[in-house]
Amino acid sequence: MPGLVSLKTPPEATPLRVLVPDGDHQFQSHEVELENLNPKTRSPIPKRTPSPSTSRATPSPGRSSGKKKTPEKPKIDESSLDNSDLGPFLLKLARDTIASGDSPNKALDFAVRASKSFERCAGEGESSLELAMSLHVVAAIYCSLGRFNDAIPVLERAIGVPDVARGPDHALAAFSGYMQLGDTHSMLGQLDGSITCYSAGLKIQVEALGETDPRVAETCRYLAEAHVQAMQFDEAESLCKKTLEIHHEHSAPASLEEAADRRLMALICEAKGDYESALEHLVLASMAMIANGQDNVVASIDVSIGDVYLSLSRFDEAVFSYQKALTVFKSTKGDNHPSVASVFIRLADLYYKTGKFRESKSYCESALRIYTKPVPGTTAEEISSGLTEISAIYEAVNEPDEALKLLQKAMKLLEDTPGQRSTIAGIEAQMGVMFYMVRRYGEARHSFESAIAKLRASGERKSAVLGIVLNQMGLACVQLYKIDEAAELFQEARRILEQECGPYHPDTLGVYSNLAATYDAMGRVEDAIEILEYILKAREEKLGTANPDVDDEKKRLAELLKEAGRARNRKAKSLENLLDSNSQRMKKEVTKRWPSLGFRT
Repeated sequence: MPGLVSLKTPPEATPLRVLVPDGDHQFQSHEVELENLNPKTRSPIPKRTPSPSTSRATPSPGRSSGKKKTPEKPKIDESSLDNSDLGPFLLKLARDTIASGDSPNKALDFAVRASKSFERCAGEGESSLELAMSLHVVAAIYCSLGRFNDAIPVLERAIGVPDVARGPDHALAAFSGYMQLGDTHSMLGQLDGSITCYSAGLKIQVEALGETDPRVAETCRYLAEAHVQAMQFDEAESLCKKTLEIHHEHSAPASLEEAADRRLMALICEAKGDYESALEHLVLASMAMIANGQDNVVASIDVSIGDVYLSLSRFDEAVFSYQKALTVFKSTKGDNHPSVASVFIRLADLYYKTGKFRESKSYCESALRIYTKPVPGTTAEEISSGLTEISAIYEAVNEPDEALKLLQKAMKLLEDTPGQRSTIAGIEAQMGVMFYMVRRYGEARHSFESAIAKLRASGERKSAVLGIVLNQMGLACVQLYKIDEAAELFQEARRILEQECGPYHPDTLGVYSNLAATYDAMGRVEDAIEILEYILKAREEKLGTANPDVDDEKKRLAELLKEAGRARNRKAKSLENLLDSNSQRMKKEVTKRWPSLGFRT
């Protein structure tokens, strides 16, 4: 199954902030407050989101030593909330509590009471920016506590408070709410929800600031990254082009902003298979970083350049780029840094693809040594990601047992929290494939089932990835003789892949083929014949009649037709059309044949 796309926003990129006029001191302080309450990377990429534990939101002991004591929680009568001075006082208490590192729950109580006071004191039909601000703070505290589902209704309410027609202050307060809500959906792995919110925020920001404001460019890139995570590359490319145009107008040539845009555009082009364009963007980004003295970032770009060379089978140039990056990482970060391990993994992949299996395994072992004894500051997500990549290489060299062990270790490193669901689902799906390869079909089915549940919980109800995992689970059910369950899984996979990839995509046709074999096993011969006739027609049009896959489908269909006592219903195809089809042959689909029922993985 395809790997999940990941991208880290370059460290030199300007962070996305709540954008409000300089004169609005209330929202200026709100911006700082949100950063203190929820100090996570604002980008929705990567989806390997840090664990949202309360310790991440609490200042370190060194910063909190000698702190002033948080005021005692005042006993406030509900009737006193009608006092217009009480809301600002309670909000200040919430800020002081967070700043002192005291209980987030106590800060939450103050912030909730403040929002109630602001709501009571607002005139009927009036929009209160103070109320919106306090709700944003309440939601940020919920997120710092890992209570993302509680934060969502608070933010949805906050979005409805500002009146966009009343001017830029209200418009940008609404923008802030949409972006914060998008971040919360992102932390839950709900990509569709986050993209919807970011898009709404961008629309408000454009109306308030104009289409060419530099701050609009930052939001465009932010939304583009979310589309990349959702593998919606056409939408991401359109937004990234707009970002480049704005920065070209407002920034100096070879600026850090332009370099960040080009790195994102290179990732998009690479994902779409346009490797030459990806290489061009990376070279321009590297030149900009060299001009700005960003050596470590240049090394990271060299790694990306090596990846593109590897995709183009320009292996010598790929090795040169990787070795350049490796030299810089070792000298600046140390021999045991995760960045060094990541380059080792890429070299291992390169040597596997060039048939040098001994060198490939040696680099895998070097990376594993680093992950076994990681340097301080290495996150569990980094180690888990590295182990998952190494497992893919062991799988490729036909060592499924070793690959499975690495995937199990990667799973243990990740907490089963909403922010990790998509990542864990991907690992579980890979584990299912490994179990299937070693013929542990019951465990394979269980892994696929768990992965599917997490993908559904993350809002991935219609993604192509879900369709592929459903197909894999169907194959496991076939091996367990659960034919009825397999048919249901193939049917759902077919519906999803038809919508996401189209009816003629190889993955969609593969599921059609599996469904036909299942119907055949269930005795639904006419249904199987109907599907096989459709598949054969599609493959003949796309692959030509001489393709081996077409020949296989013909034999399968002939057997079923013979059993049903009738001949194939088909129209004659002209020699001109036949030659045209053969001249536009598609790349051969890599499949494994299951001779018992004719299933495809």
